[in-house]
Amino acid sequence: MAFSSPSIKDLIGSLDRDSYVSLLSKIIGEARHVQNNPPDLIPKEDRVARHVLDALLPLSTSTDGGPLVVSHVSYAEGRGNIIVEYPGSTPGKILSFVGCHMDVVTADPADWDFDPFSLGVDGDKLKGRGTTDCLGHVALVTELMRKLGQVRPPLKNTVVAVFIANEENSSVLGIGVDELVKDGLLDKLKQGPLFWIDTADKQPCIGTGGMITWKLRATGKLFHSGFPHKTINPLELAMEALKEIQSRFYQDFPSHPQEQVYGFATPSTMKPTQWTYPGGGINQIPGECSISGDVRLTPFYRPADVTNKLQEYVDDINANIEKLGTRGPVSKYVLPHENLRGRLTISFDEAAMSGVACDLNSRGFHVLCKATEEVIGYVKPYSITGSLPLISELQHEGFDVQISGFGIMDTYHAKNEYCLFSDMSQGFQVFLSIISQLEED
Repeated sequence: MAFSSPSIKDLIGSLDRDSYVSLLSKIIGEARHVQNNPPDLIPKEDRVARHVLDALLPLSTSTDGGPLVVSHVSYAEGRGNIIVEYPGSTPGKILSFVGCHMDVVTADPADWDFDPFSLGVDGDKLKGRGTTDCLGHVALVTELMRKLGQVRPPLKNTVVAVFIANEENSSVLGIGVDELVKDGLLDKLKQGPLFWIDTADKQPCIGTGGMITWKLRATGKLFHSGFPHKTINPLELAMEALKEIQSRFYQDFPSHPQEQVYGFATPSTMKPTQWTYPGGGINQIPGECSISGDVRLTPFYRPADVTNKLQEYVDDINANIEKLGTRGPVSKYVLPHENLRGRLTISFDEAAMSGVACDLNSRGFHVLCKATEEVIGYVKPYSITGSLPLISELQHEGFDVQISGFGIMDTYHAKNEYCLFSDMSQGFQVFLSIISQLEED
Protein backbone atom coordinates (compact mmCIF):
# COMPACT_ATOMS: atom_id res chain seq x y z
CA MET A 1 0.00 0.00 0.00
CA ALA A 2 1.31 3.46 -0.95
CA PHE A 3 1.28 6.19 1.64
CA SER A 4 1.19 9.90 0.73
CA SER A 5 3.59 12.22 2.48
CA PRO A 6 2.03 14.49 5.10
CA SER A 7 0.88 17.90 3.91
CA ILE A 8 2.43 21.11 5.15
CA LYS A 9 -0.79 21.78 7.06
CA ASP A 10 -0.33 18.49 8.89
CA LEU A 11 3.35 19.17 9.53
CA ILE A 12 2.96 22.73 10.79
CA GLY A 13 -0.35 22.39 12.62
CA SER A 14 -2.16 25.37 14.12
CA LEU A 15 -1.12 28.71 15.55
CA ASP A 16 0.22 28.24 19.08
CA ARG A 17 -1.75 30.63 21.29
CA ASP A 18 0.82 30.89 24.07
CA SER A 19 3.67 31.59 21.67
CA TYR A 20 1.66 34.11 19.64
CA VAL A 21 0.30 36.02 22.64
CA SER A 22 3.72 36.10 24.29
CA LEU A 23 5.33 37.58 21.18
CA LEU A 24 2.46 40.01 20.58
CA SER A 25 2.67 41.20 24.19
CA LYS A 26 6.32 42.14 23.68
CA ILE A 27 5.58 43.89 20.39
CA ILE A 28 2.54 45.86 21.61
CA GLY A 29 4.70 46.92 24.54
CA GLU A 30 6.73 48.91 22.00
CA ALA A 31 3.71 50.62 20.39
CA ARG A 32 4.29 53.92 22.22
CA HIS A 33 7.72 54.17 20.60
CA VAL A 34 6.65 53.34 17.04
CA GLN A 35 3.88 55.92 16.63
CA ASN A 36 4.41 57.58 13.25
CA ASN A 37 3.40 61.23 13.07
CA PRO A 38 6.38 63.40 12.11
CA PRO A 39 7.83 65.74 13.04
CA ASP A 40 6.55 65.18 16.57
CA LEU A 41 6.63 61.39 16.62
CA ILE A 42 9.34 59.54 14.71
CA PRO A 43 9.02 55.77 15.15
CA LYS A 44 11.93 53.52 16.04
CA GLU A 45 10.80 50.34 14.33
CA ASP A 46 13.89 48.48 15.51
CA ARG A 47 12.24 48.25 18.91
CA VAL A 48 9.70 45.91 17.28
CA ALA A 49 12.26 44.36 14.95
CA ARG A 50 14.39 43.12 17.83
CA HIS A 51 11.52 40.92 19.06
CA VAL A 52 11.07 39.49 15.57
CA LEU A 53 14.81 38.87 15.35
CA ASP A 54 14.90 37.29 18.82
CA ALA A 55 12.26 34.81 17.62
CA LEU A 56 13.88 33.97 14.27
CA LEU A 57 17.66 34.34 14.57
CA PRO A 58 18.02 31.14 16.66
CA LEU A 59 16.60 29.30 13.60
CA SER A 60 18.73 31.16 11.05
CA THR A 61 21.77 30.29 8.98
CA SER A 62 23.79 32.53 11.29
CA THR A 63 23.43 29.82 13.94
CA ASP A 64 24.52 26.21 13.67
CA GLY A 65 22.52 24.81 10.76
CA GLY A 66 19.33 26.85 10.96
CA PRO A 67 17.33 27.07 7.69
CA LEU A 68 16.13 30.71 7.79
CA VAL A 69 18.04 33.40 5.94
CA VAL A 70 17.49 36.58 7.96
CA SER A 71 18.50 40.10 6.89
CA HIS A 72 18.08 43.35 8.81
CA VAL A 73 18.21 46.26 6.36
CA SER A 74 18.20 49.83 7.64
CA TYR A 75 18.19 53.18 5.83
CA ALA A 76 17.76 55.34 8.93
CA GLU A 77 19.04 54.90 12.45
CA GLY A 78 16.72 52.71 14.50
CA ARG A 79 14.34 52.20 11.57
CA GLY A 80 15.16 48.84 10.04
CA ASN A 81 13.32 46.37 7.80
CA ILE A 82 13.57 42.58 8.06
CA ILE A 83 13.66 40.08 5.18
CA VAL A 84 13.31 36.39 6.11
CA GLU A 85 13.61 33.47 3.69
CA TYR A 86 12.77 29.81 4.11
CA PRO A 87 14.56 28.34 1.07
CA GLY A 88 12.74 25.93 -1.22
CA SER A 89 14.31 23.32 -3.47
CA THR A 90 13.15 24.58 -6.88
CA PRO A 91 14.80 27.70 -8.34
CA GLY A 92 12.31 30.34 -9.41
CA LYS A 93 9.43 29.03 -7.30
CA ILE A 94 8.66 31.63 -4.65
CA LEU A 95 5.87 33.28 -2.69
CA SER A 96 6.02 36.11 -0.21
CA PHE A 97 4.13 37.69 2.66
CA VAL A 98 4.90 41.43 2.70
CA GLY A 99 3.43 44.61 4.18
CA CYS A 100 3.48 43.76 7.87
CA HIS A 101 4.64 47.13 9.13
CA MET A 102 6.29 47.85 12.43
CA ASP A 103 4.96 51.39 12.92
CA VAL A 104 1.49 52.45 14.13
CA VAL A 105 -0.77 55.49 14.11
CA THR A 106 -0.96 57.61 17.23
CA ALA A 107 -3.07 56.83 20.28
CA ASP A 108 -4.08 59.13 23.13
CA PRO A 109 -4.46 57.03 26.30
CA ALA A 110 -6.97 59.57 27.67
CA ASP A 111 -9.40 58.62 24.90
CA TRP A 112 -9.12 54.85 25.36
CA ASP A 113 -10.91 52.53 27.75
CA PHE A 114 -7.65 50.64 28.33
CA ASP A 115 -3.91 51.22 27.97
CA PRO A 116 -3.19 51.31 24.22
CA PHE A 117 0.51 50.59 24.77
CA SER A 118 0.30 47.23 26.51
CA LEU A 119 -1.45 44.08 25.35
CA GLY A 120 -4.78 43.41 27.01
CA VAL A 121 -6.07 39.84 26.84
CA ASP A 122 -9.79 39.33 27.31
CA GLY A 123 -10.57 35.78 26.20
CA ASP A 124 -10.45 35.78 22.40
CA LYS A 125 -9.99 39.55 22.27
CA LEU A 126 -6.43 40.95 22.10
CA LYS A 127 -6.41 44.70 22.78
CA GLY A 128 -3.92 47.48 22.10
CA ARG A 129 -2.64 49.89 19.46
CA GLY A 130 -1.41 47.87 16.49
CA THR A 131 -3.23 44.63 17.21
CA THR A 132 -5.19 45.02 13.97
CA ASP A 133 -2.92 47.49 12.13
CA CYS A 134 -0.42 45.98 11.88
CA LEU A 135 1.60 44.57 14.78
CA GLY A 136 -0.82 41.66 15.12
CA HIS A 137 0.18 40.65 11.61
CA VAL A 138 3.86 41.15 12.38
CA ALA A 139 3.54 38.61 15.17
CA LEU A 140 1.44 36.28 12.99
CA VAL A 141 3.91 36.13 10.09
CA THR A 142 6.80 35.82 12.56
CA GLU A 143 5.09 32.75 14.03
CA LEU A 144 4.67 31.30 10.53
CA MET A 145 8.36 31.70 9.75
CA ARG A 146 9.34 30.38 13.20
CA LYS A 147 7.26 27.24 12.58
CA LEU A 148 8.84 26.73 9.16
CA GLY A 149 12.27 27.06 10.75
CA GLN A 150 11.42 24.60 13.52
CA VAL A 151 9.61 21.93 11.47
CA ARG A 152 11.67 22.30 8.27
CA PRO A 153 9.07 20.91 5.85
CA PRO A 154 10.44 19.97 2.41
CA LEU A 155 9.15 22.70 0.09
CA LYS A 156 9.70 23.40 -3.58
CA ASN A 157 8.75 27.07 -3.04
CA THR A 158 10.92 29.56 -1.21
CA VAL A 159 8.76 31.38 1.35
CA VAL A 160 9.74 34.99 2.09
CA ALA A 161 8.46 37.36 4.77
CA VAL A 162 9.21 41.08 4.67
CA PHE A 163 8.56 43.25 7.74
CA ILE A 164 8.70 46.93 6.87
CA ALA A 165 9.28 50.33 8.43
CA ASN A 166 7.44 53.57 7.75
CA GLU A 167 4.08 52.53 6.32
CA GLU A 168 1.87 54.95 8.26
CA ASN A 169 3.37 58.15 6.83
CA SER A 170 4.28 59.15 3.29
CA SER A 171 5.93 62.52 3.93
CA VAL A 172 9.28 60.84 4.65
CA LEU A 173 10.49 58.41 1.98
CA GLY A 174 13.50 56.16 1.47
CA ILE A 175 13.12 54.18 4.70
CA GLY A 176 10.82 51.22 4.04
CA VAL A 177 9.70 48.98 1.21
CA ASP A 178 10.15 51.75 -1.36
CA GLU A 179 13.89 51.73 -0.74
CA LEU A 180 14.07 47.93 -0.59
CA VAL A 181 12.54 47.84 -4.08
CA LYS A 182 14.84 50.60 -5.32
CA ASP A 183 17.87 48.62 -4.13
CA GLY A 184 16.62 45.47 -5.87
CA LEU A 185 16.40 43.52 -2.62
CA LEU A 186 12.90 42.25 -3.46
CA ASP A 187 13.38 41.63 -7.19
CA LYS A 188 13.10 37.85 -6.96
CA LEU A 189 9.66 38.19 -5.37
CA LYS A 190 8.37 39.09 -8.84
CA GLN A 191 8.66 35.38 -9.73
CA GLY A 192 5.64 34.49 -7.60
CA PRO A 193 2.62 35.99 -5.87
CA LEU A 194 3.20 38.67 -3.24
CA PHE A 195 0.58 38.72 -0.49
CA TRP A 196 0.34 42.13 1.19
CA ILE A 197 -0.87 41.37 4.72
CA ASP A 198 -2.29 44.62 6.10
CA THR A 199 -6.07 44.69 5.86
CA ALA A 200 -8.91 43.20 7.87
CA ASP A 201 -12.02 41.04 8.03
CA LYS A 202 -10.39 37.91 6.59
CA GLN A 203 -11.39 38.43 2.96
CA PRO A 204 -9.34 39.32 -0.13
CA CYS A 205 -9.17 43.07 -0.68
CA ILE A 206 -9.04 43.43 -4.45
CA GLY A 207 -9.16 47.22 -4.82
CA THR A 208 -8.10 50.32 -2.91
CA GLY A 209 -8.45 54.02 -3.54
CA GLY A 210 -5.92 56.62 -4.46
CA MET A 211 -5.71 59.80 -2.40
CA ILE A 212 -4.96 63.42 -3.21
CA THR A 213 -4.93 65.96 -0.38
CA TRP A 214 -5.74 69.52 -1.40
CA LYS A 215 -6.09 73.01 0.06
CA LEU A 216 -8.25 75.70 -1.54
CA ARG A 217 -7.34 79.21 -0.35
CA ALA A 218 -9.68 82.16 -0.96
CA THR A 219 -8.45 85.73 -0.66
CA GLY A 220 -10.92 88.60 -0.25
CA LYS A 221 -10.88 91.88 1.69
CA LEU A 222 -10.80 92.26 5.46
CA PHE A 223 -13.59 94.64 6.56
CA HIS A 224 -16.36 95.39 9.05
CA SER A 225 -19.30 93.02 8.62
CA GLY A 226 -21.71 95.99 8.88
CA PHE A 227 -20.52 97.15 5.44
CA PRO A 228 -20.66 93.97 3.35
CA HIS A 229 -21.02 96.02 0.14
CA LYS A 230 -17.47 97.31 0.66
CA THR A 231 -15.79 93.93 1.05
CA ILE A 232 -15.08 90.63 -0.67
CA ASN A 233 -16.09 87.82 1.65
CA PRO A 234 -13.59 84.96 1.21
CA LEU A 235 -15.85 82.55 3.10
CA GLU A 236 -18.60 82.99 0.52
CA LEU A 237 -16.06 82.84 -2.29
CA ALA A 238 -14.62 79.59 -0.98
CA MET A 239 -18.05 77.98 -0.50
CA GLU A 240 -19.31 78.90 -3.95
CA ALA A 241 -16.03 77.98 -5.62
CA LEU A 242 -15.91 74.60 -3.93
CA LYS A 243 -19.46 73.88 -5.01
CA GLU A 244 -18.48 74.65 -8.61
CA ILE A 245 -15.26 72.62 -8.39
CA GLN A 246 -17.10 69.60 -6.98
CA SER A 247 -19.73 69.82 -9.69
CA ARG A 248 -17.07 69.78 -12.40
CA PHE A 249 -15.14 66.99 -10.68
CA TYR A 250 -18.13 64.65 -10.68
CA GLN A 251 -18.77 65.39 -14.35
CA ASP A 252 -15.19 64.64 -15.34
CA PHE A 253 -14.64 61.65 -13.03
CA PRO A 254 -17.98 59.82 -12.88
CA SER A 255 -18.58 56.30 -11.65
CA HIS A 256 -16.42 53.93 -13.70
CA PRO A 257 -17.85 50.61 -14.99
CA GLN A 258 -14.99 48.65 -13.40
CA GLU A 259 -16.05 49.86 -9.95
CA GLN A 260 -18.95 47.41 -10.08
CA VAL A 261 -16.67 44.56 -11.14
CA TYR A 262 -14.42 45.19 -8.15
CA GLY A 263 -17.24 45.91 -5.73
CA PHE A 264 -16.35 49.44 -4.68
CA ALA A 265 -18.95 50.84 -2.28
CA THR A 266 -18.50 54.38 -3.62
CA PRO A 267 -17.19 56.02 -6.79
CA SER A 268 -14.40 58.57 -6.71
CA THR A 269 -15.16 61.48 -4.37
CA MET A 270 -13.91 64.99 -3.69
CA LYS A 271 -14.98 66.63 -0.45
CA PRO A 272 -13.88 69.12 2.24
CA THR A 273 -12.74 67.91 5.64
CA GLN A 274 -11.21 71.04 7.27
CA TRP A 275 -11.87 74.78 7.35
CA THR A 276 -9.42 77.40 8.64
CA TYR A 277 -9.28 81.19 8.83
CA PRO A 278 -6.95 83.66 10.61
CA GLY A 279 -9.37 84.51 13.42
CA GLY A 280 -10.91 87.84 14.41
CA GLY A 281 -14.16 89.24 15.79
CA ILE A 282 -17.57 87.87 14.90
CA ASN A 283 -18.38 91.26 13.33
CA GLN A 284 -15.34 91.11 11.06
CA ILE A 285 -15.20 89.62 7.58
CA PRO A 286 -11.76 87.98 7.32
CA GLY A 287 -9.34 88.67 4.54
CA GLU A 288 -8.76 85.02 3.70
CA CYS A 289 -9.74 81.47 4.53
CA SER A 290 -8.85 77.94 3.45
CA ILE A 291 -10.82 74.77 2.89
CA SER A 292 -8.87 71.50 2.88
CA GLY A 293 -9.95 68.03 1.97
CA ASP A 294 -9.15 65.02 -0.12
CA VAL A 295 -9.96 63.19 -3.29
CA ARG A 296 -10.48 59.45 -2.94
CA LEU A 297 -9.94 58.03 -6.38
CA THR A 298 -10.81 54.57 -7.63
CA PRO A 299 -7.83 52.97 -9.40
CA PHE A 300 -9.34 53.42 -12.85
CA TYR A 301 -8.40 57.11 -12.89
CA ARG A 302 -4.93 58.66 -12.72
CA PRO A 303 -4.15 61.11 -9.86
CA ALA A 304 -2.16 63.35 -12.20
CA ASP A 305 -5.24 63.80 -14.40
CA VAL A 306 -7.25 64.89 -11.36
CA THR A 307 -4.72 67.41 -10.07
CA ASN A 308 -4.43 68.90 -13.56
CA LYS A 309 -8.20 69.25 -13.76
CA LEU A 310 -8.53 70.79 -10.29
CA GLN A 311 -5.95 73.40 -11.22
CA GLU A 312 -7.80 74.01 -14.49
CA TYR A 313 -11.08 74.56 -12.61
CA VAL A 314 -9.48 77.08 -10.26
CA ASP A 315 -7.79 78.97 -13.10
CA ASP A 316 -11.08 79.20 -14.98
CA ILE A 317 -12.99 80.42 -11.92
CA ASN A 318 -10.36 83.11 -11.29
CA ALA A 319 -10.56 84.27 -14.90
CA ASN A 320 -14.36 84.46 -14.77
CA ILE A 321 -14.95 85.24 -11.10
CA GLU A 322 -17.76 87.68 -11.92
CA LYS A 323 -19.82 84.70 -13.12
CA LEU A 324 -19.45 82.71 -9.91
CA GLY A 325 -22.59 82.38 -7.80
CA THR A 326 -23.00 84.84 -4.94
CA ARG A 327 -24.86 84.88 -1.62
CA GLY A 328 -27.33 87.72 -1.22
CA PRO A 329 -27.89 91.11 -2.90
CA VAL A 330 -24.55 92.69 -1.97
CA SER A 331 -22.32 89.62 -2.14
CA LYS A 332 -19.59 90.08 -4.74
CA TYR A 333 -16.04 89.04 -5.59
CA VAL A 334 -14.90 92.17 -7.45
CA LEU A 335 -14.50 95.78 -6.19
CA PRO A 336 -13.84 97.72 -9.43
CA HIS A 337 -13.35 101.11 -7.77
CA GLU A 338 -10.54 99.59 -5.66
CA ASN A 339 -9.20 97.42 -8.46
CA LEU A 340 -9.62 94.37 -6.22
CA ARG A 341 -10.60 90.88 -7.26
CA GLY A 342 -11.13 87.88 -5.05
CA ARG A 343 -8.71 85.10 -5.81
CA LEU A 344 -8.42 81.35 -5.37
CA THR A 345 -5.31 79.20 -5.16
CA ILE A 346 -5.18 75.43 -4.85
CA SER A 347 -2.27 73.38 -3.57
CA PHE A 348 -1.63 69.71 -3.00
CA ASP A 349 0.01 68.97 0.32
CA GLU A 350 1.55 65.55 -0.24
CA ALA A 351 2.53 63.30 -3.11
CA ALA A 352 -0.61 61.79 -4.60
CA MET A 353 -1.23 58.12 -3.86
CA SER A 354 -2.50 55.80 -6.58
CA GLY A 355 -5.20 53.22 -6.03
CA VAL A 356 -4.82 49.51 -6.64
CA ALA A 357 -6.83 47.05 -8.70
CA CYS A 358 -5.47 43.56 -8.09
CA ASP A 359 -5.07 41.15 -11.00
CA LEU A 360 -8.16 38.95 -10.80
CA ASN A 361 -6.71 36.48 -13.31
CA SER A 362 -3.47 35.76 -11.48
CA ARG A 363 -2.55 32.51 -9.76
CA GLY A 364 -2.00 34.49 -6.57
CA PHE A 365 -5.60 35.71 -6.54
CA HIS A 366 -6.99 32.23 -7.19
CA VAL A 367 -5.03 30.55 -4.40
CA LEU A 368 -5.93 33.32 -1.95
CA CYS A 369 -9.62 32.91 -2.76
CA LYS A 370 -9.48 29.13 -2.45
CA ALA A 371 -7.57 29.34 0.83
CA THR A 372 -10.06 31.87 2.22
CA GLU A 373 -13.05 29.74 1.26
CA GLU A 374 -11.43 26.62 2.65
CA VAL A 375 -10.58 28.18 6.03
CA ILE A 376 -13.21 30.89 6.58
CA GLY A 377 -16.07 29.01 4.91
CA TYR A 378 -16.81 31.52 2.19
CA VAL A 379 -14.99 34.02 -0.01
CA LYS A 380 -16.31 37.50 -0.76
CA PRO A 381 -13.63 39.82 -2.18
CA TYR A 382 -14.18 43.52 -1.51
CA SER A 383 -12.79 46.92 -2.46
CA ILE A 384 -12.44 50.12 -0.45
CA THR A 385 -11.68 53.73 -1.28
CA GLY A 386 -9.46 53.83 1.75
CA SER A 387 -5.83 54.02 0.71
CA LEU A 388 -2.96 51.64 1.29
CA PRO A 389 0.38 53.27 0.51
CA LEU A 390 3.21 51.61 -1.42
CA ILE A 391 1.19 48.84 -3.09
CA SER A 392 0.58 50.53 -6.43
CA GLU A 393 4.30 51.20 -6.73
CA LEU A 394 4.93 47.47 -6.29
CA GLN A 395 2.38 46.71 -9.00
CA HIS A 396 4.03 49.16 -11.36
CA GLU A 397 7.38 47.45 -10.70
CA GLY A 398 5.95 44.12 -11.84
CA PHE A 399 4.91 42.39 -8.60
CA ASP A 400 1.69 40.33 -8.52
CA VAL A 401 0.25 41.96 -5.41
CA GLN A 402 -2.72 40.37 -3.63
CA ILE A 403 -4.09 41.85 -0.39
CA SER A 404 -5.59 40.32 2.73
CA GLY A 405 -5.55 40.64 6.50
CA PHE A 406 -7.10 39.30 9.66
CA GLY A 407 -7.70 42.27 11.94
CA ILE A 408 -10.99 44.06 12.63
CA MET A 409 -11.87 46.74 10.06
CA ASP A 410 -14.01 48.70 12.53
CA THR A 411 -10.97 49.27 14.76
CA TYR A 412 -8.59 50.42 12.01
CA HIS A 413 -6.92 53.70 13.13
CA ALA A 414 -9.60 53.92 15.82
CA LYS A 415 -9.50 54.10 19.60
CA ASN A 416 -9.84 50.86 21.59
CA GLU A 417 -8.21 48.86 18.79
CA TYR A 418 -8.29 45.09 19.08
CA CYS A 419 -8.10 41.87 17.12
CA LEU A 420 -9.32 38.33 17.79
CA PHE A 421 -6.98 35.42 18.32
CA SER A 422 -9.45 33.18 16.49
CA ASP A 423 -9.20 35.43 13.42
CA MET A 424 -5.40 35.39 13.50
CA SER A 425 -5.47 31.63 13.93
CA GLN A 426 -7.58 31.35 10.79
CA GLY A 427 -5.13 33.65 9.04
CA PHE A 428 -2.34 31.23 9.94
CA GLN A 429 -4.31 28.42 8.25
CA VAL A 430 -4.90 30.61 5.19
CA PHE A 431 -1.12 31.03 4.90
CA LEU A 432 -0.60 27.27 5.10
CA SER A 433 -3.28 26.66 2.47
CA ILE A 434 -1.62 29.17 0.12
CA ILE A 435 1.74 27.46 0.52
CA SER A 436 0.18 24.02 0.06
CA GLN A 437 -1.65 25.00 -3.13
CA LEU A 438 1.45 26.52 -4.69
CA GLU A 439 3.41 23.38 -3.82
CA GLU A 440 0.97 21.43 -6.01
CA ASP A 441 1.64 23.58 -9.10
